[in-house]
Amino acid sequence: MQPKQIGLAYDQITQLWTRPEFNHTNGIAQHERAIAFTDKRGAALDVGCGCNGRIEELLLEKGFTPEGVDISARMIELARERYPSLAFHQADICNWRPPRQYDFITAWDSLWHLPLDQHEPVLRKLFTHLNPGGICIFSAGGLDHADQHLDASMGPEVYYSTPGIPGFLRVIGEAGCICKHLEFDQYPELHLYFIVQKPNL
Repeated sequence: MQPKQIGLAYDQITQLWTRPEFNHTNGIAQHERAIAFTDKRGAALDVGCGCNGRIEELLLEKGFTPEGVDISARMIELARERYPSLAFHQADICNWRPPRQYDFITAWDSLWHLPLDQHEPVLRKLFTHLNPGGICIFSAGGLDHADQHLDASMGPEVYYSTPGIPGFLRVIGEAGCICKHLEFDQYPELHLYFIVQKPNL
C-alpha cells in the first residue's frame, strides 16, 4: 500500500478521533514520561499529528512550541482549524524534510504505517533533526522480527509494518542515540513505545 493510500484512508475516518467517547488520555502518560528526560522546551514536532490535538495541548502546557505533519489532508485541515496559530504540514514523512531542529519529536501510532523499508531512513531523519539532549518518543508493533500486514478493523484497509525490536535498537544505536525507555504499555497487546535521546555534545 502506497503512503498516499494511507492518507486517503485516514481522510475517511477522522471521526474516530473527534467523537466524544475517544480516550483523550491515550499516550499522554507516556509522553509525560518522555518529557521528563529533558529540560529543553523549544520546538517540538508531532509526526502523524492527526486532528484532535491532545498531544499539542500537552506540549503547549509543558512549554514547547509544537508543529505537526500528517499525510491526511483532512486531518491537517481539522488540526489547522483547532490551532490556527500553529504550523501544520500536509506531507509524506518519507520524503518531507523537517524545516528546523527540535527539542522533542513524537511519532505516536503513526510510523507503523510506513513501508517496511522506510522505517530506518525515517527514523534516521527524525534523530538527525533532534537537538543535542532532545527526545524522540515513538510507538511501534512490538515483534521480535520484521513483519507487515493489512488490517481493516477501523473501516478502510490500512497497511502496518515493523522492523522488529532488534531492528529498532540497531537504528537507534547506529544513529548515535540512546534508548532511555522501552515498554509494552498495553500488554498483552503488542503495542510498544521507545523513548530515545540524542546525547548532549
